[in-house]
Amino acid sequence: MQHLMLMWQNSGFMMMTFGQLAMICVCLGLVFLAIRKNFEPLLLLPIGFGGVLANIPVADLALAGVGSEPSGILYLLYSTGLETGVFPLFIFMGVGALTDFGPLIAHPKTLLLGAAAQFGIFSALIGAVVLSGLVPQINFTLADAAAIGIIGGADGPTAIFVASQLAPDLLGPIAVAAYSYMALVPLIQPPIIRALTTVEERSIHMEQLRFVSQTEKIMLPIILVLLVAVFLPDAAPLLGMFCFGNLMRESGVVRRLTDTAQNTLLNILTIGLGLAVGSKLQADSFLQWETLGILSLGIIAFSVGTASGVLMAKLMSRYSKMPINPIIGASGVSAVPMAARVANKIGLETDPHNFLLMHAMGPNVAGVIGSAVAAGVILSYCGS
Repeated sequence: MQHLMLMWQNSGFMMMTFGQLAMICVCLGLVFLAIRKNFEPLLLLPIGFGGVLANIPVADLALAGVGSEPSGILYLLYSTGLETGVFPLFIFMGVGALTDFGPLIAHPKTLLLGAAAQFGIFSALIGAVVLSGLVPQINFTLADAAAIGIIGGADGPTAIFVASQLAPDLLGPIAVAAYSYMALVPLIQPPIIRALTTVEERSIHMEQLRFVSQTEKIMLPIILVLLVAVFLPDAAPLLGMFCFGNLMRESGVVRRLTDTAQNTLLNILTIGLGLAVGSKLQADSFLQWETLGILSLGIIAFSVGTASGVLMAKLMSRYSKMPINPIIGASGVSAVPMAARVANKIGLETDPHNFLLMHAMGPNVAGVIGSAVAAGVILSYCGS
């Protein structure tokens, strides 16, 4: 009996705090959304389960080892993949290998929608500075505010890369906020789109995109890298890997490498990244004023970015000779391809014959480029 009492006293149930229990429930909620509601399960499932593992008492899976003791598996994933910036850069390569630049080349005006959606980044930056002045418990530097602002681009890899450079101490909550809101795109964007558009606007049919040659698709990533190298070298790591992945795809001569980047490598990185992000959902580090502030700024910035894209599309629709459905403006945030799928779904709900997926992919790809460019600008000004 004494041994049983000792085992019970040393068990996880006895050691568990209220905060750990609360975070486990939150993480199980993310797992529920992934499995039951199918909300971006590739992201939410590993993030949610990683958060559950991180909050198991005594196991210390998300902590560094002490002395000769081994480090927790979640800590190893976080330190080798996120802190170094390796995961986001190679994920950008995989996303590039999956991306078709054709819709953007066929309708280059959609670059404006990708640019407009980046207003969310700067709204979060300004909000972080203001919040730091209003809440005594929060003290964000300009570099911290800049790193937090990238959440507004709805681009997880970019947010992680910038945070690792400017605010390593905030990398955990920034990564959690960026990927959580990316996964919840189907929940966040539709109400904003419906609030800013009429049924008539959502029913607009767009003209079929022109044919884009293979030569055009091959030249675009090369030209983009050269322009970045000349004008904004700080964005070269992100856009360089993105364009490299896309060039492998469009060249057609390295199909084995392209297939690896699109599937095996990207899947492995997604698992590692999801668990690493989930490791930062520990109760003692997550339930803090700064973390709650980052989450609040993230949802505001993401909403602003979505609204800015929709409003820009409405403006373009008014003055453009070609019909433009304002819904596609919401896909200017760089959550690829979730935002484009949401735009297409809302279009079909309004009119079952209104297919917007390919039209929405143009601003969606432009959003990836825009967020990387914004990251380069922020790094060039705040990196020192």
